[in-house]
Amino acid sequence: MPEPIITATGIHKIYDTGTVKVNALRGVDLTVERGEMVAIMGPSGCGKTTMLNCLSGLDEIDIGQVVIDGVVLHDLPDDERSNYRARNMGFVFQLYNLLPVLSAVENVELPLLVSGVNPADARKRSMNLLELVGLSERAQHLPGELSGGQRQRVTIARALVNNPSIVWADEPTGDLDSETASEIMDMMCKLNSENGQSFVLVTHSDDVGVRAHRIVRMRDGAIVDDGNGNITKS
Repeated sequence: MPEPIITATGIHKIYDTGTVKVNALRGVDLTVERGEMVAIMGPSGCGKTTMLNCLSGLDEIDIGQVVIDGVVLHDLPDDERSNYRARNMGFVFQLYNLLPVLSAVENVELPLLVSGVNPADARKRSMNLLELVGLSERAQHLPGELSGGQRQRVTIARALVNNPSIVWADEPTGDLDSETASEIMDMMCKLNSENGQSFVLVTHSDDVGVRAHRIVRMRDGAIVDDGNGNITKS
């Protein structure tokens, strides 16, 4: 059997304000297989985004271990971890995080340029990704000239431009109307199926959750149902 692409074991995350400690994650164990699309669901404040940030290395953990494709992520120094993310991961956020002064294609190619890819190659790859998400004709438009769905397509193109093994998405359809949200999910499911990339989605939407291969449910900083028949009390 192939090794899982994500293995998290005993993850604890504590936020200490100085006057109170908040146990944001309480002993999280999670495995994601290569090519799997997993939706993380649960009530607001249950730790979904914190878990995504800890699994992807955007945030530190206090206890536990995260292994991504054989790499013990939090053992890497900060700069090496950042480089690893840039090479192997893509990120899609609810509010797009596009730079307003850059065109669609310039936003998509930015991660490549930062990592030292030749500008001509970066532009070619970025245009190919915009064509893949159906936005090649809008490549020179600024984010403010695009609809919400078009901006999210640019965000997805940027997330995929480095051909990542894993795409992390935090409420990727949360700012979109239902029709556009369905189109975005159609596209992500198609990319997952055709490219074999693993997707981990944080969502409140049942419509998004049912499109994933598996729903992981959280409550109070813990996984209460891993979608594989393992149900625990929070």
